[in-house]
Amino acid sequence: MKMSKKFHLISLGCTKNLVDSEVMLGCLSAYENTQDVSEADVVIVNTCGFIEAAKQESIQTLLNALEAKKDEAILVASGCLSERYAKELKQEIPEIDIITGVGDYDKIDVMIQKRKKGEEICQSQNGVFLANETTKRVISGSKIHAYIKLSEGCNQKCSFCAIPSFKGKLHSRTLESTLKEVQALVKQGFRDFSFISQDSSSYMRDLGVKDGLVALIKGIDKLVENGLDLRSARILYLYPSTTSKELIQAICDSKVFVNYFDMPLQHASPSVLKTMGRSHHFKDLLKEMRKTPNSFVRTSFIIGHPGESESDFEELCAFIEEFPFDRMNLFAFSKEEGTKSAEMEQIPQKTINARLKAINAIFTKQYQADLKALKDEEIVVIIEGKSEESEYFYSARDVRFAPSIDGEILINDSLLEGELEAGYYKVKITEVVGENVLGRVIARA
Repeated sequence: MKMSKKFHLISLGCTKNLVDSEVMLGCLSAYENTQDVSEADVVIVNTCGFIEAAKQESIQTLLNALEAKKDEAILVASGCLSERYAKELKQEIPEIDIITGVGDYDKIDVMIQKRKKGEEICQSQNGVFLANETTKRVISGSKIHAYIKLSEGCNQKCSFCAIPSFKGKLHSRTLESTLKEVQALVKQGFRDFSFISQDSSSYMRDLGVKDGLVALIKGIDKLVENGLDLRSARILYLYPSTTSKELIQAICDSKVFVNYFDMPLQHASPSVLKTMGRSHHFKDLLKEMRKTPNSFVRTSFIIGHPGESESDFEELCAFIEEFPFDRMNLFAFSKEEGTKSAEMEQIPQKTINARLKAINAIFTKQYQADLKALKDEEIVVIIEGKSEESEYFYSARDVRFAPSIDGEILINDSLLEGELEAGYYKVKITEVVGENVLGRVIARA
């Protein structure tokens, strides 16, 4: 049989999933990556199974791929949904050729060859794959930014979350491994990094190191002091129970790590947080974050968790009024099988929707006021390339922002001559129209 030469990969869900997709890209270097699913010989959907909406998106994407692909093309379902529901997927969509979970992204090329020889592949692994400095990986979507995955699994016991049930306990890579990967990517030209995991503030606790992120920050800073050309970095997904004031201070003191704090709180009512199995000791941490110069604070809240009374919800609203966040994700509670929360008495969807609408109105008002206040400000941004909005705009983000989630600054003017390359620039915000922020490049940064 002639070797297939084209593949099409769809990566769903979080940035942690994206890193795993980039590992598969590295394994498939013998194939041409095509954006047209209909001409691909191999179609891969790296699924997400975090909440119900993500499951439905994954299933629909698989069905769409099945309809659009060539008859002889191999369809692969990988990732979290495949790990949780391998047997169900095989029963419901038997046309899927390869079903593989979260333990063998680095073996995708081997699985494809086995399938071509007629082998049935429907498997999930004991354990989760975690890339290290030796893993071949193709960074996608940026010439300047890369994600670094610090760990897999989670030791937290949140009542609503199913992730530990299929990703297991915390498993961190070593500091040496992480620093080596960063150095290798800087040599490839990457200058901006986001460090990610399910619970980044617990990094290396399973290896007996209490403040692993502090060690990481100091390790990166030392490399830069010794000449490593790394410009900026940030950490995503801090937990209140494992974030220390020492960590916040280390971020503040670093010349490389921006003062970006992404801490999903999930609620503000101590009663609801107790039901969730979450810490309610975070107000002092938030104050420390806000004290840092030019800080940027992001969070997430779950609305309608079982047991959330009207007074609990009002307490959450009052908290958000008292402590405005720079960015906020709002999720309707998702009943996940196998979790404690799923066994509790559920709140009617109509009530959840009304609460979501109310709390979104509070944040939207704050967010729009913050955007308007940007006019005439001068900030350092990272330009990635042309914007998807229009070929007449460059796409930029505040150097503090994480890619894709924190917003885009549209550059429509420049005091510099010629085309703008991916890199760091000083920009003056010239106009704010609705949620569109426009800026002029005034210098390189």
